[in-house]
This record gives sequence, structure tokens and C-alpha cells, in this order.
Amino acid sequence: MSNQGNSDVVNDLAKDASHAPEDVVSVGRAFHQKRTCRIMVDSGSDIAPEVLRRLGVDFIPFTYVTPDGEREDDLWQSTSSHDFYEVLRKNPDLHYSTCAVTPGRYLEIFEQAAADGLPTIYLSLSGGLSSSIHNAEQAAEMVRSSHPDFELYVVDTCCDSAAGELLAIEVARQATRGLNARELYEWACEARYFIHGYFTLDGFSALAAGGRIPPAAATVGGKLDIKPELSYDTNGALCLRGMCRGRKKALRAVMEDFKENYAHDGSLPLAIVSSDAEKDADWLEKEIRKQEGCGSVTIIRSQVSPILGSHVGPGMVALIFWGGDRREQLSFTDKLARKVRGHKE
Repeated sequence: MSNQGNSDVVNDLAKDASHAPEDVVSVGRAFHQKRTCRIMVDSGSDIAPEVLRRLGVDFIPFTYVTPDGEREDDLWQSTSSHDFYEVLRKNPDLHYSTCAVTPGRYLEIFEQAAADGLPTIYLSLSGGLSSSIHNAEQAAEMVRSSHPDFELYVVDTCCDSAAGELLAIEVARQATRGLNARELYEWACEARYFIHGYFTLDGFSALAAGGRIPPAAATVGGKLDIKPELSYDTNGALCLRGMCRGRKKALRAVMEDFKENYAHDGSLPLAIVSSDAEKDADWLEKEIRKQEGCGSVTIIRSQVSPILGSHVGPGMVALIFWGGDRREQLSFTDKLARKVRGHKE
């Protein structure tokens, strides 16, 4: 959004950002001092408000539609995450819809960035989940045509939720280490495949309402207390990892994937994000602390935004972390498909 619009959102946040991890605070401080580029994220990053404030990146809000009308994601300033998800719990037939950012709105945002002149990188919610990035790319092309000397890069993060938050933190860190905007774009396009995310849901009703699974499957899954474990593929689209009998088994499956794929680099933060499922988020954090080398690793906690939360419902809990190259986990046929589409292996 425009620099002024971003300031309005950030200034409305709680003045005390003491909950921001110290390493994020130090990255933000260094990023402010160097300031060779502008970094933008959107609602799909599920970024914690205090991390946004301390890091100093711009925020582009998505909108969602309730029975009372259209609302803008304001980082839980107008309502609490608990109240938002409690409404959905008490009204299981109530389902909110979400709106992609329009090309016109992106054009306003990018035009303002061009007027400011600072090279800009936008880390967008995955195209596997939203058409918004296509609107962003359309607007970016228009701005590049009218401002040929302005550097503007749009990155499909190819991942979801707080993976965008972790990517933004590291892009800012690399900026402080001397990478220019073009180099940061190329770095992000490679780094996005090293962020893993695994999560479980309280049930299947939200997925069924969004048309991702048949309603009959949701009904059977609920009766049998089956909980899904999900992740995202290299395009950022949701993929089913497995089906578990009961919530605890689903959470343990998330932990097993963490142990199998974690990069074991204590300098890189992890993220736990939930849609008002703090007890399960606490359990995940406790289990992570038991793992070798994880006793003091930074863990960022945040709430799923209304944008993603409208589609997964209350009770989602996710673990996001840096790990191995996700492209190496592709099957032979998937790798062949990527080559046909022209992706670099």
C-alpha cells in the first residue's frame, strides 16, 4: 500500500512491540539504517503485528466479506482473533468469502512506490491459493512501462501463511548484508522452496464449504474424528499429507515432518500460527523445545488472518520452518511436469 497507508496501519498497532523477538528487532533496526529497498507483504503472510512494526515492511491488506459487508484485514485491530473465530464456531453454517486485491488497487500502491523511487519487492500470497498475484503482475507491468527506471519485483512466494513472514524477515536480513533489489528478488525466488509448512485443521467443514473436498467426505470425516495433516506443494497449492484419527495424532504427524525436514539452523526463526488454537500451539512449541538444538531457537507466534482463516475455519494450527529444498521431494512425474512448464530444476 502507499507509504502513508502503511503508516496508518502500523501506527494503530499497540505501541509496545516488546513481544517481537530480539533477532527480528535487530534485523529491523539494521534494515531501517540501510534502507536500500522497500519490502511489501500482504495478508497471506499471517505476519505478527509486532514483527511488521519492528521489521518496517509495508503491508497490503486483503478484504473479506461478512453478512455485514466487506471488511479490510487490519491485523486484528477492529476485532480480536478469538472473537472472529468464535463467531464461526457458534455458526457452523456461516462462511465468509474473500476478495483478491484488484489491479487498480495494486496500481495505486505501485505508483506510490515509484513516486518514492525506492526499489521495491512485493512478496505475494501464492498463486496456488489466490488470483491476486496475477493482478499484481498486471499492475507491475503498467508501472514499469510508465516508470522504466523504477525497479519493481513481484515474487510468488509459492507457500502460504507465516512462510511469507519468515521469507520477509530473511529478505530484510539479506538487504542489510548488501544485496541489491535485483539480487534480493533472485534470492527470494530460490529461498521460497526451502520454507516448509505443515498444519492440521479441527475438521473438514471449511474445506468442504470452499469446494476443496466433497461435503459427504467432510461428514464422514467428522463422524470418525479424522483430522487431516496438510502442507503445500511447490506451486503453493494445498496438498493432503495424511489422515489421522484424532487431533493428537495429527499434531504428532506435524512434529514428525518437522523432525524429518528441519534445517537445524538456530539462527533462523520458526513460526507457529493458529486460528484461535493456542493450546495446541503451546503443545507444538513445547515439543519443539525438546528437540536437539531447539531450546533457544526463536519461535514467532501469530494468528491466522481473517483472509486465510475464512477458508480453514477455527482450530487450525501450523508449524512453519526452514528446511531442505522442497523441489527435491517431487516425484519423477512431477519433475517432468515442471520441465514441461519451463521451471528451473
